[in-house]
Amino acid sequence: MSEPPVSEDITAQAEATPPEAGAATPPEAGPASRDDDASGGAVPLGTRLRQPRTILSIVVPLVLVVLIFRVALNVDVAELVDGVARANKLYLLAAFAVFYLGFPLRGWRWAMLLRGIGVPIRVKDATEILFISWLVNCLVPAKLGDVYRAWLLKINIPVSLSKTFGTVFIERVLDLFVIAVLGILAGFWSFRNGFPPEIQFVVVLGIGVIVVLGALLLTLRNFGRRILELLPFPHWLVDLYDKFEEGVFGAVDRRSLPKLLALTALIWSTEGMRLWFVIQALGFPDVQIGISGAFFVAFIGSLLTAVPLSPAGLGTVELGVVGVLTLAYGIGPQEAATIVIVDRVISVFSIIVLGSLVYVLSDKRRGGGVRLITEPEAASA
Repeated sequence: MSEPPVSEDITAQAEATPPEAGAATPPEAGPASRDDDASGGAVPLGTRLRQPRTILSIVVPLVLVVLIFRVALNVDVAELVDGVARANKLYLLAAFAVFYLGFPLRGWRWAMLLRGIGVPIRVKDATEILFISWLVNCLVPAKLGDVYRAWLLKINIPVSLSKTFGTVFIERVLDLFVIAVLGILAGFWSFRNGFPPEIQFVVVLGIGVIVVLGALLLTLRNFGRRILELLPFPHWLVDLYDKFEEGVFGAVDRRSLPKLLALTALIWSTEGMRLWFVIQALGFPDVQIGISGAFFVAFIGSLLTAVPLSPAGLGTVELGVVGVLTLAYGIGPQEAATIVIVDRVISVFSIIVLGSLVYVLSDKRRGGGVRLITEPEAASA
């Protein structure tokens, strides 16, 4: 991963205004603006976790999952625990390792997007900030971790918050596009003899996602600003939109797009491999869905996490994935519930544990600063 040189103006800004340790406000990056002010109003994570809305968003889906698993599906807790205890530890370790391999890949991709708008951040720093944002997404609803990620970058680098939102937005578009395409391909391979009626809706949904994303990008690119100007919005909001659009389309060009798509496909392949390793670890004799089936089910779970009703799609993902496993693949509710719980322990609970540790130790949440790439370092890379 070669590192491009930093532009002199952003280096000068960063060096001229180093953030103090423990700073609660972002470093100044020029004249005050509404874009700058937006970064200062972020709610601290501890305060957010104590809000009744956040507590309800965790408790209600969790209670719903327990009731459905225990009452409707008649899942035996003792048998579930026994199945997990007998799991192959090497396969579980492989599932854990392949899942966490995705984070430096995600950090690399976000660093590429940021460099497209003139922010030459290191992959290590981008990965650290992104990992903390995943912790927030696992604890609070409405995908607020994405907002927190943009704010963390803002308090460490003098960069437009709206532009940063643009890079996060186009990253999510890449994710949804690749998940939909790979999910459809995996589904066609897994159900070579025809899609079950229960799954046909999922395929149509995937195609719909691709069409909607294409239309959305086309609209933003050609008509976004015109629409805002026709509506009674204040001028400052139009200015923020201009920066957001610059972040969306400035982060990606024709030369970088193939690399970004390939990297995104690799990132989401780690999700499918994680689920496949979990299934192999549990070793249920009547569960044989293959790698294509594991990818298909994992991608459905990934799409469901986009529903911002609860942290990390809590409740929605568990019920949706169990439904696909039981209805489409004929897996028993006991085995399906065990697979989903083990998979979610790796993909959510481990993030809460390790992400909390990174959050406590990281200086990024205090505005400790990010050292940008310099020309000598780029020449030696």
